[in-house]
Amino acid sequence: MIQTAFGKNIVIDGGNNKDYDYGEKVVVPYLLDRKITKIDFLMASHADADHIGGLFAVLENLEIENIIIGKQDSEYENCKEFLKLAKSKNVKVISVQAGDVIKIDKHSQFQILWPDSQNMISENGINNNSIVAKLVYQNFSMLFTGDIEEIAEKQILQKYKNTKMLDCDILKVAHHGSKSSSIQEMLEKNTPKVAVIGVGENNYGHPNQDVISRLENLRKQNISNRFRRRN
Repeated sequence: MIQTAFGKNIVIDGGNNKDYDYGEKVVVPYLLDRKITKIDFLMASHADADHIGGLFAVLENLEIENIIIGKQDSEYENCKEFLKLAKSKNVKVISVQAGDVIKIDKHSQFQILWPDSQNMISENGINNNSIVAKLVYQNFSMLFTGDIEEIAEKQILQKYKNTKMLDCDILKVAHHGSKSSSIQEMLEKNTPKVAVIGVGENNYGHPNQDVISRLENLRKQNISNRFRRRN
């Protein structure tokens, strides 16, 4: 949940599983408790149930202005049902790909870095073609990475190798801190001040200890670099 300086409300993903409707029992109550009844941008990073499943309840119970999905996601059953519900409520759907920019307000925008419609990944495509979106507010940025894995990270690194597009202040760590993501080169390119891992209990062993170690080493390296610059 993001609220901009101009009062625009953004929700990115909402988990779910077959035994518990997190959208109904967690996400919607959380929003209503904060007197939020209108969402300007509702983004589903990809069509896996643990990312899009809880958004059905948000769409059912709140006023939604725009839905953001990736280019490939309309192929998947979860997303087809979601878009069917969106259509019944006359919600605008924005299908995005690398290079798109979505203006949120006067000072805020989403820069869409992935997926690349000219280079869609077939291997575990539902994860590796997740939306990677950089939220930029003046000189501050957050990078949201969905469930991309190493194969996507390497292609993203290549695509943006001579830019600072992957640099961010806050990083939403890819794929719940899975061992299949967050390669060293990607984290070094991100250089976040804060890294956030979305993970629940009794899952697939996320977050992976190697990922935690890489983040911790990056933190120590950043502290060391700042110390050397001061001296």
